[in-house]
Amino acid sequence: MSADNDISPRVVAVSRDSAHRFSKPVVEEVVLVEGLGVEGDAHAGVTVQHRSRVARDPSQPNLRQVHLIHAELFDEVAEAGHHVEPGQMGENITTRGIDLLGLPADALLLLGSDARVRITGLRNLCQQINEFEPGLLRAVLGRAEDGSVERKGGVMGVVVSGGVVRPGDPIRVELPDGDLQPLGPV
Repeated sequence: MSADNDISPRVVAVSRDSAHRFSKPVVEEVVLVEGLGVEGDAHAGVTVQHRSRVARDPSQPNLRQVHLIHAELFDEVAEAGHHVEPGQMGENITTRGIDLLGLPADALLLLGSDARVRITGLRNLCQQINEFEPGLLRAVLGRAEDGSVERKGGVMGVVVSGGVVRPGDPIRVELPDGDLQPLGPV
């Protein structure tokens, strides 16, 4: 699952914010709490915490407890003239060396020594990204060969085993049993 054979999958940065803002400040470590998400983050909870989803149905399960983005995306959008750093697109965990978008649904990411995150789907991008930086939405959306929309804004997951996650921590992948299902937006 490594994007570059010379780079072992690892955590580059971690971020959290207790308020609902688009970007999250980078911190030294985050604590993942089983069934809730990132301790101290506005999006932690058993049920949905994203404002638009709460407005529709506050009883929905929170499939977006943890947001992960691959740092390779920052490299890609830089080629289109956009400067993005860890945490600025609202992610909790910035990775390098792992094809997050190519993971199947229900893949487990083992982060550091204890934390486990089950991938639930692709981040569903919204117009807020253009408020952060005009034109960035177009840079993180693409078209696959079959004409379908490619969402490059990272993946979402739920915490199945808590633990501390820090920059430099290794990332390992456990694939689910059975037929592998592609990720869809959540």
